[in-house]
Amino acid sequence: MIYLKKADKSPTTGEEDTRRIVQDMLAKIENGGEDMAREYAENLDKWTGDIIVTSEEITAAGERLSQRARDDIHFAYDRVKKFAEAQLASMQEFETELSPGLIAGQKLIPVHTAGCYVPGGRYAHIASAIMSVTTAKVAGVKNVIACSPTRGSEGVHPSILYAAGLAGADTILALGGVQGIAAMAFGLFSGHPADVLVGPGNRFVAEAKRILYGRVGIDMFAGPTEIAVIADETADPDIVASDLISQAEHGFDSPAWLISMSEEIAEQVIERIKSCIARLSEPNKAAAENAWRDYGEVIIAETREEAVKQSDIYAPEHLEVHTKDLEWWLAELSNYGSLFLGEETTVTYGDKASGPNHILPTKGAARYSGGLSVGKFIKTVTWQRMNREANRDVGAVSARISRAEGMEGHALAGDDRLHKYFPDEQFELKAS
Repeated sequence: MIYLKKADKSPTTGEEDTRRIVQDMLAKIENGGEDMAREYAENLDKWTGDIIVTSEEITAAGERLSQRARDDIHFAYDRVKKFAEAQLASMQEFETELSPGLIAGQKLIPVHTAGCYVPGGRYAHIASAIMSVTTAKVAGVKNVIACSPTRGSEGVHPSILYAAGLAGADTILALGGVQGIAAMAFGLFSGHPADVLVGPGNRFVAEAKRILYGRVGIDMFAGPTEIAVIADETADPDIVASDLISQAEHGFDSPAWLISMSEEIAEQVIERIKSCIARLSEPNKAAAENAWRDYGEVIIAETREEAVKQSDIYAPEHLEVHTKDLEWWLAELSNYGSLFLGEETTVTYGDKASGPNHILPTKGAARYSGGLSVGKFIKTVTWQRMNREANRDVGAVSARISRAEGMEGHALAGDDRLHKYFPDEQFELKAS
């Protein structure tokens, strides 16, 4: 394996400084409540208006959009909803008799309240409103709170408001950053503390979710967006370069990785990167330029098996495969947030409108976690019931195991039932 380009920084660069800033903000907001959240909104986003967006404001936002813009949002919404509905249909409740008289089952229960963060600072993440709110509503969440940063005195971007309203958000907060995450977690302004927090965001938003995890559920540990492309000799270097830079424009800390089995293709991609960046205007251009300089990597793999191994080490958020024999790659690759097979699809489609969710794990979390799905909003819980006859075996075994563990109280709970249900019988209740 050969590096044609090695990154100077990693996705974890600067984490400690971010953590200190976010911890301080969360503590102040928890103690200061809504007043402190408003103070951060004013100081950081120059917003002094109402935090809760009214239904009239949502309607007005939609009226400000063109018919084409509204149609496009509906197009994306329909596909995201259909995919989420298919996910829900794949989940099921069941009950089964494990032994005579012992029946156990699985039940799917949506959480009560979900908090959906929708980035809206540098870019208006219209699709994130659709991806998060729609999925929560399909899962059956009764109370969905969305929040998004304001743009100075203009408030939340009208397209975000329209999309969140269409998707079914029950409350929309004009609040971004750490203060938005804190407001949803602590139930500020809405009166409904979130059971789970979801949605993409910058490193401060991601760190706030990480710190709050445990007090609330989160979709996944996530940070700046990532893309990896696997390319063989059949790949189009212009398309590969374009796709890498399309994600690098997210921010200065967005990794973009190329793994190629063809040194010629890899070198051509590197050559074309500069012209791809040059097509962008500011601030996108500077973001992509810095991201590629500091976080971009190009690796030459001798075999496709080596490429798979390296890709699985990266465990990228987005993974594109520009190769022959796509079915082989689908079967062999394991660690990714979402997989894009063939030149004809791209992360851009997945990010905006094709259907599968674009809220995905980063920083290697794809080794153990998938992206946002209806399952993130649903608790898979178990239940059981037994008749008295079933206690004969289960009770005795449980008592003996409890005593073997040294847990006499547990054992007695089994003993008491056996003595009550079978008073004339003797049981072997001592540990073996």
